[in-house]
Amino acid sequence: MMLLAAKCLGDLPMSLRKEDRLFTIDYPESDGKPMAETDVHYRLMTDLRFELEQFFRDDSDVYVSGNILIYYVEGNPKKRIAPDVLVVRGVPKGDRRIYKLWEEGHAPDVVFEISSRQTWREDLNTKWRLYEELGVKEYFIFDPEYDYLVEPLIAWRLESDRYEAVEVIEGAVKSEVLDLEVVNTGETLRLRNLLTGLFLRTPLEIVQEADRLRREVEQLKGR
Repeated sequence: MMLLAAKCLGDLPMSLRKEDRLFTIDYPESDGKPMAETDVHYRLMTDLRFELEQFFRDDSDVYVSGNILIYYVEGNPKKRIAPDVLVVRGVPKGDRRIYKLWEEGHAPDVVFEISSRQTWREDLNTKWRLYEELGVKEYFIFDPEYDYLVEPLIAWRLESDRYEAVEVIEGAVKSEVLDLEVVNTGETLRLRNLLTGLFLRTPLEIVQEADRLRREVEQLKGR
């Protein structure tokens, strides 16, 4: 687990070590790639991130992010990955420009990749192997266009440092790490609170609910 992240400066040439203050390694904040290919992908990524941030808002040791560059080998800025949505337990909240595994000391616990025409093969192969090696405990892939994957929602859980497929039953699978149910509704991907049985609300749903309550108040005032 976390074999790549464990790579230390002792393995690097002397010129790259921290003691050599004349050499500074640049870890870019952007890889130049677009955040999402379509409006559908962008909306789902931002909705999932918002829902998870709200769900864990009172937990100071849960970090939620998305599309942030994760550097997993110190001294090698080419070794990086930017998950669509990620959750890390055991690290403090707070804005980050990039995420360095050797500084944070913790790989993401959960990763969501929203597959597309351009990324689905990489999601199933290259990223799958990397997330397994880094020790990402749960990995979910979802195809919002219901076009590229054999099954729209695919899930894996890390068991003895190896990914094991998790059965998706009637479109739903439990995340042991998040204590939420990940649900393919047939239209999109939602997260369900296991205690209430309700979906976590999207920003649009919160706005719609606020508008509904406002109209009710106005109607009561008009009586």
